Amino acid sequence: MPKQSVEQIKAESGGLAGSLADELTNDLDHFSDAAKQLLKFHGIYQQEDRDQRKERGQPKEHSFMIRSRIPGGQLSAEQYLTHDRLASEYANDTLRITTRQTFQFHGVIRDELPHTLRALNQALVTTFGACGDIVRNVIACPAPSNDPQRTAVQAFATYLTRALYPQTRSYHQIWLDGEEILNDPVIAEPLYGPTYLPRKFKIAIAFPGDNCVDVFTNDVGLIAVFDDLGVLIGFNLLAGGGMGMTHNNPDTYARLADVIGFITPDQAVDAVKAIVTVHRDFGDRENRKHARLKYILEEWGVERFRDELEKRLSFRLAPARSVPEFQVEDHLGWHALDDGQWYLGLPIENGRIADFGAYRLRSGLRAMVEQFRLSVRLTPQQSLILNGIHDADRTAIETLIHDYGIKTVEQFSNLRRYGLACVALPTCGLAITEAERVFPSVISEFEQVLTEIGLPNESISMRITGCPNGCARPYVAEIAFVGRSLDKYTIFLGGSAVGTRLALPFMDLVPLDQLTTVLRPVLRAFGETRLDGEAFGDFVHRVGIPSLRILVSSYESAAD
Repeated sequence: MPKQSVEQIKAESGGLAGSLADELTNDLDHFSDAAKQLLKFHGIYQQEDRDQRKERGQPKEHSFMIRSRIPGGQLSAEQYLTHDRLASEYANDTLRITTRQTFQFHGVIRDELPHTLRALNQALVTTFGACGDIVRNVIACPAPSNDPQRTAVQAFATYLTRALYPQTRSYHQIWLDGEEILNDPVIAEPLYGPTYLPRKFKIAIAFPGDNCVDVFTNDVGLIAVFDDLGVLIGFNLLAGGGMGMTHNNPDTYARLADVIGFITPDQAVDAVKAIVTVHRDFGDRENRKHARLKYILEEWGVERFRDELEKRLSFRLAPARSVPEFQVEDHLGWHALDDGQWYLGLPIENGRIADFGAYRLRSGLRAMVEQFRLSVRLTPQQSLILNGIHDADRTAIETLIHDYGIKTVEQFSNLRRYGLACVALPTCGLAITEAERVFPSVISEFEQVLTEIGLPNESISMRITGCPNGCARPYVAEIAFVGRSLDKYTIFLGGSAVGTRLALPFMDLVPLDQLTTVLRPVLRAFGETRLDGEAFGDFVHRVGIPSLRILVSSYESAAD
C-alpha cells in the first residue's frame, strides 16, 4: 500500500481520531505512520533515542515527547508541581521549556501516554493543539504585573486560544474519557474544516516596546496599542512571519511578518480567524515545505492579502498606529510589583530543568513553589519567572537559591543569558546535528574569545538549531548556527536582538570545533571599529557580509 500523504491522513481521520484508540491496545511500543501524524495534533511526537540505536545497532526503541499547551506561559503553583511530578513518574526526570512558553516531557513510553495526559487534564492543562497543523500555543509577554495594561495583554492570549480551539472531541474520547469515538469532522470543525490547516500556525502578542515574543517571526502577530490613559484600544496586526526553511531549496526561507493594519479588541478574534481561513483555503496542500502562511504573503503581497482578508470580515482594517520602538527585554532578576510583592526571573540554560550534581535546579524550583505557593511564568527565551513573592519571603527565597546551587542572572554572561537552543539530538527526528547538548560549551568558547578581545560581557544574541526548521528562532539572532550536516553548521550573521531584522548567511558547512575560529576576526573587528553604542548585528549590516568574508579569508591565510 502506498504511503498516505498527511492531507489524506487528516481527511480520513474522523476529527483527528484515526486509529489512535485501537493502536493503544496493541502490543507494540509505537504507532503506525498515519497515527504518528495524528498524534502531533494531540501534543505528542513519536521519537527514538538515536544515540542508543547507534550504540546497539538494533531496531528502533520508541518513546514519546509530550508538549503542554500553556497560553502565555502562565501556570499556577499546582499546575507547575503537576508537571514536575509527571517528569519523574512518566518521563526522564527533566522538564524542557520551549521558546513558545510550553513544557515538554521527554522519554515517555507509549503505555504511559494516557496516564500523563489525564494527570495534566486534572490540573486543567491540555496538550491538544500544542503541535500539528493547527493554531498552536498563543504566546504573550509573560512579565507579571499589577498594571492593567500587561494583565490585559496576557488575558487576551488565553481568550484568543479558546476562540481558536478545535471542536472535535477526539482528544477527550481517546485520552481522557474512554468514550466511543463518534466522527463528524465537517460539522465539528467550522473554523478548520475536515483537513485542518496546510501546516502549523503560530501567534504571538507583544507588549508595546517589549518584543520578548519575537512577534515578527509568527504567522500572526498582535502588537498591543494603548491610549494616553493606558486603556487597550487595539492591536497592530501582523501576518506572514515564519522561521522554517530547507537547505539548498531557495523556494523556502525565513520571513518576517508584514504590518497589515490596526484592529480594535472586539475585532481581533474575527480578524485572526479570518487569517486562519485564508491559510486554510489558499495554503499549499501539495508541498508541505511551501505550506506556511508566509509564502502566501510573499507571493501575493500585502495589498492583495489585505483585500482577501477584508472580504471575510464585516469591517475594514484601519491603518497601523505608531508604537514605541522595541527594546531587549527578558524579565530576569528581581522585579518589584506595585502591591509590595516581587517576581524573580531565573535564567534556565537551554530551557532544561533538571538536577545536575550540586546544581539542583529542578529540586530547588519545586521547593520554592511548594513552600511559597508561587505561580510560574515560562518565557519565550526558555527561562522561568517565579511570581507572587511576598517581601517578607524574599530572604528565604534567596537562601533556597543558594542552598540548591541555582544560578541567577548575575552569574550568567550576557552571551549565555540571551542564548537559545533547540532540543535536536538525540530524540528529535528532524535533527541533522547537535544543538542543546553542545551549546553550553560553544558559549564558553565564545565567552573566552570576547574576554580576549576586551568585550567580556558584550550582549550578543546567539542561537543554535540542529536543523534549518528554526525552532529556536535562529534567523533573527545576531549570530546563529544552523545544523547543516553532522557536526557542521551554516553560520548566519546580522539579525537584531529585538527581533526586527533577519540574519544573513555568512559561511556554510563550518565544523563545530571551528565556529569560534571562524568568527574570532569578525568579533575582533567589531570590538576595534564599532560605532558608539553599536550592536553586533548593526555592525554586520554596516560593514557588510562580503567584507566580513574577506576578513575571515585574510585571517585564515595569515594563520596558514
